[in-house]
Amino acid sequence: MSNGNGVSRGDRNRNARLARLRQLVPVVNAIVGIDLADKKQMVVVTDHDSKVLARKTFRCRAWDLGAALDWAAEKATAKGFAGVTVACEPTGHRWRVLGQLAADRSMPFVCVQPMLTSWARRTEDLTFDKTDEKGAVLIARLTAQLRCYVPEPVDETWARLRHLGARREQLITEAGSHIQQTRDLLECVWPAALDTAKQPFRSRTWVAAMTVVVARDGADLARTRRLGLVSRFSSVFPSSASSRAGRRPASADRRDRSINVAPTFTSARSESATTAIRSLTAAASFVSS
Repeated sequence: MSNGNGVSRGDRNRNARLARLRQLVPVVNAIVGIDLADKKQMVVVTDHDSKVLARKTFRCRAWDLGAALDWAAEKATAKGFAGVTVACEPTGHRWRVLGQLAADRSMPFVCVQPMLTSWARRTEDLTFDKTDEKGAVLIARLTAQLRCYVPEPVDETWARLRHLGARREQLITEAGSHIQQTRDLLECVWPAALDTAKQPFRSRTWVAAMTVVVARDGADLARTRRLGLVSRFSSVFPSSASSRAGRRPASADRRDRSINVAPTFTSARSESATTAIRSLTAAASFVSS
């Protein structure tokens, strides 16, 4: 959507973003591109045409790069630049240390997305090879083109959010592995249980019903049948469902189907089947919680 001067709201937002980046990457500053690694750091100083003014490999950790930044500033000053802008890829945790070192020296600091570096590597010479020397130059070139961004400030709130995000990803991965493993076991020993709900592992009702079968009856389906669906099993089930914020099912047909269909295993494999069904409850309860 545009107004009378022919500039849309998207254009204005983009222009404002470019203006903020230009303040951090002024033409009077040289660009210091750093390819971060564990014990080897490649540092290059370039101008805005990505011409390399100086290059040096530092055999140190990321938190020892203060001397590298001082060296880069000296090289840029010798070439007539007013200062330097530090740029790197936000991989791992080392870029945060580098950002703090740059802030201590009042040096602007920006980051370049690794995906952009990967694409730029292919357009540079049509090859896929990755070297520290080439990577540092590509980071500096993308920064000169303002194809970078301003990282979030490294403070306590940011660190806490990053920690919570990493923990959430870990829980999602763990829950997914539990579901896959439990589904495989159930398909071997009790496939009928998976057909009692459209999405069983997302159903609190299904998890509560399985808890009654496994936790109360020890995976002994004969004992569960003796409870009787309408009388005793229905009286036990609501308490399990309410503990997981579930609802009492409107119909008992699906529960009756899972209880009355026996697991497909022989007596010689009953112990492994019981273990599989118990792992179902543990995993499903973890996912639903």
